[in-house]
Amino acid sequence: MAKRSIISSSTSHQSRSTDFVENGLALRSRPLTDPNKQSGSSPTSDFEVQNHGSIFLLIPQTISARIWIDDHIGKDNGYQPYYPTVVVEHRYIADIVAGIQDDGLAVV
Repeated sequence: MAKRSIISSSTSHQSRSTDFVENGLALRSRPLTDPNKQSGSSPTSDFEVQNHGSIFLLIPQTISARIWIDDHIGKDNGYQPYYPTVVVEHRYIADIVAGIQDDGLAVV
């Protein structure tokens, strides 16, 4: 399987999605917010992802997100000085975000 890397994140207020590059082609993941939520309410997300160049920070925003981190990543997984915020190498963030979304949680 070809490596994927996250390159940008949309900042739309209605629906957010993440772009990936695979084999030179830009791919868009599914929307990161629930399209069935009532209009007029501010979009909520379970995680915030911050790009800091060679590393990303995965920041839980809800209790569900914290539980997901505890179950799938853990405090002792590498150097995690800001736990429950998780420090992630750039090469792993796309797969982690895909796993979060597959489990029904939202990421911005």
